[in-house]
Amino acid sequence: MPEENKIKVVIDTNVYISGLNFKGKPRDVLDMIWKDEIEVYISSFIMMELKETLEEDFCWNKEIIKDTLDRISLKVNQIQPENRISVIKEKDADNRILECAIESKVQYIISGDKKHLLSLKEYQEIKIISPADFLKIFLKL
Repeated sequence: MPEENKIKVVIDTNVYISGLNFKGKPRDVLDMIWKDEIEVYISSFIMMELKETLEEDFCWNKEIIKDTLDRISLKVNQIQPENRISVIKEKDADNRILECAIESKVQYIISGDKKHLLSLKEYQEIKIISPADFLKIFLKL
């Protein structure tokens, strides 16, 4: 599935959650997945966090969650990061996002997390940007 000319990204769980539940920029980013406009990488951690959040916080039906995760799985590259990092002390789960991005050698992490991820701005030459900023960049290409 990897393609040379597509932008490679890791999408933070909060962007999936927002895009699946609400209209707006996160939904526009997810639409790019469905249209095969970007090359997306995801880890089992992100998939599990997504499943749990949809179930526990949004009361999605288990069958709809399974169908949604299956649909995402068909459009993304699943990886299992080898190395653990601990850059973000306040929220260890965000380190899993960084690990996925490093392992996948992506250009961008798309996140709505202003407190932990977006405040880094960049990590190991991977830019960390909001859905709105990512869309601006993508539209200029």
